[in-house]
Amino acid sequence: MIKLVVTDLDGTLLPTGTEISPENIEAARRAVEAGVTVTIATGRMYRAALPVAKNLGVDAPIITYNGALIRTVSGKTLYSSFLPAALIREVLDFVEEKGWYMQTYSKDQLLYAERCVYSDRYEAAQLVQGEAVGWQGLKERTEEVTKLLCVTNGAEETEARIAVLMEKFGDRLAVVRSSAYYAEIVNKGVSKGEGLKKLAQILGVTIPETMALGDAENDLSILKEAGLSVAMGNAVPAVKAVCDVETGTCEENGWAQALYEYVLKGR
Repeated sequence: MIKLVVTDLDGTLLPTGTEISPENIEAARRAVEAGVTVTIATGRMYRAALPVAKNLGVDAPIITYNGALIRTVSGKTLYSSFLPAALIREVLDFVEEKGWYMQTYSKDQLLYAERCVYSDRYEAAQLVQGEAVGWQGLKERTEEVTKLLCVTNGAEETEARIAVLMEKFGDRLAVVRSSAYYAEIVNKGVSKGEGLKKLAQILGVTIPETMALGDAENDLSILKEAGLSVAMGNAVPAVKAVCDVETGTCEENGWAQALYEYVLKGR
């Protein structure tokens, strides 16, 4: 029996922003009433995930920054994995020389060198405001940095940049695609899957009692780890290939469909 449901956000629970459909909210409410813990595992900042957690009615710890930070809704940090300052500066030097856009997150604050179409697009999608600090500012503000994010023009460019970053830093960092436009950089060993294991242990839940839902490559680790893995109908082929079951698309409220079918049926 499922006791813990962990969900991705963008493309899984909601298309973008923070607005969750009434159907998904109702399914989450029924699951919680049935004694199931429902929570989030996302690449988003804690600050950007928190409004979604509150809208969903989540009161459990949430996994953010692709597993680099687990923090309660009230703000208590249960786990963190911050990037080393010297390594951050090395990556930023490399990216600046390439002429790529890169943003960082220090103490849950979004930072970028200068405002541009990429920062505008990200802020609009995540409903957060960042700060332009220049390349030198990015290299100086390295305290409590959970991840770096390279924003691109599309999937082909994202894959190409991941390949370059992995060739240069793959022995020290993990680089994963979280959407067609995002290449995320975190410490090696950090993933949503590891976040699930840590959270399950904190909550006293066994892995077979967990269910995870996702749609993108950065969800693969948690989907492979969970007791039951659910691919959204809009998931990329790599996700569908590893999942136990498939539900409807994000726009069709496939998330709610999955909870009714695999969590609430028979309860």
